[in-house]
Amino acid sequence: MANKFSFTLNSGSVMPALGFGTYAPQHVEDDVLKAVRIAVKAGYRHLDCAAIYRNERAVGQALKQLIVESTITRKDIFVTSKLWNTCHRPDLVRSSLKKSLDDLGLTYLDLYLVHWPMGYQEGGEFIPRGKDGNVLYSDVDFVETWKALEDCVDEGLVKDIGLSNFNSKQIERLLEVARIKPSNNQVECHLHLAQNKLIEYCKSKNITVTAYSPLGSPGNKSAPHTPALEEPVVKQLASQKNKTPAQILLRFLLQRGLAVIPKSVTQVRITENFQVFDFELSEDEMTQLTNLNKDHRLSTEDIALKHKYYPFNEEF
Repeated sequence: MANKFSFTLNSGSVMPALGFGTYAPQHVEDDVLKAVRIAVKAGYRHLDCAAIYRNERAVGQALKQLIVESTITRKDIFVTSKLWNTCHRPDLVRSSLKKSLDDLGLTYLDLYLVHWPMGYQEGGEFIPRGKDGNVLYSDVDFVETWKALEDCVDEGLVKDIGLSNFNSKQIERLLEVARIKPSNNQVECHLHLAQNKLIEYCKSKNITVTAYSPLGSPGNKSAPHTPALEEPVVKQLASQKNKTPAQILLRFLLQRGLAVIPKSVTQVRITENFQVFDFELSEDEMTQLTNLNKDHRLSTEDIALKHKYYPFNEEF
């Protein structure tokens, strides 16, 4: 830990605990470009990207503008990207990383994650499907993928490497052979999915944890219960502290020792979501929120249910 709201990773790099998520499924590149500019000007210094988001060029354009305007320098900003499932084969890892670098207009990444433990068939679509409509899998072992990532660190293309959506047994298997240890595991985590055991495990291995969907995916209608932002306890605390429900949810995760990457393309929300450092939740308030856990996962990646490396069949 560098301080309460940042983490020192294995390379010695410092990752800000509050990042800006760039995933914006329904939005054109111009929306993403504007959102990144707003976020950086609001104070965010950690951007979370991925090849599968298909908008890294827009993020790169925003970064270029911000650097030219002297709003930031490259060293001011911590940039994460992720290796997609169709590029797990070792000979594809470097070129995939280079593609992200080219799109982002950068010479190195601060953190590069294996987006999922399971590989999909190489060489075609992001989600390759057979004639029956089922996703076509690759049987590449993520351990071999990891070795290729280690080579990218040696080459200076990325400072730290890590994982996303890996369970504890998969991490354990990787740690047995890793020359360079994972610095981070990015997983779904919010009020209704506490991930206590996985987080405890990661911390015991000196692996930081980043929470994606920290607001409980407000647009996702699949949850069989009250959305996190509308929980009475959350709304009550927001009212008491003159904060938004989103600020309460983000602060809750930050106080649990996690990094968080909220996403939005709305100026007011982007700015509000950064304003979480001027108040604190008491022990009793943290307990009230902790008690709302339902172990409910929203991002299940059902298209990979039959993959041998599907991660969510384990308890944690």
